[in-house]
Amino acid sequence: MTSVTMPQVAEEEAVSTATFEELYARYATDVLRVCYFYLGDRQRAEDICQDVFVKLITSSPVLHVGKEKSWLLKVALNRCRDLWRGGWIKRVVLGHPAFELIPGPNEIAEAEEKQALMAAINHLPADFKEVVILHYYQGFGIAEIAQMLGVAEGTVSSRLSRARDKLQKLYQGEE
Repeated sequence: MTSVTMPQVAEEEAVSTATFEELYARYATDVLRVCYFYLGDRQRAEDICQDVFVKLITSSPVLHVGKEKSWLLKVALNRCRDLWRGGWIKRVVLGHPAFELIPGPNEIAEAEEKQALMAAINHLPADFKEVVILHYYQGFGIAEIAQMLGVAEGTVSSRLSRARDKLQKLYQGEE
């Protein structure tokens, strides 16, 4: 499998808008997945994913090589937060299952575990949910998440630790 390489530019130079198609091809799925995890609604996640890439085209931000995904996910999380704060989402979406799992006959127990884990993740406070999604589902390190969210690395570590504790309690039905 070959990978598409980005044009070689100095770190100070912005990625050209000619690479929009490459950025979309590389990161649209990740942006959509983060939005879906956050909101639990595929249509709204698709809308936000589209908004993120429209913003990329219209605002022409300065993106440095290697930081494109961080910028896209940061914009996506901000849009998800804005939508989540709205009254409609709280009335209609809360309690909606986050995954549409259709397990095969041999995967029922595994699917139930995943569903219980996602339900527990969806009950976490937004700050905890964000770091869990970025760290465990997107593979970002603590330093990258700290930069993306604009918080200290210690804050990210603390949120991850507290989120794991809270998840364990939620997952086991203690809270």
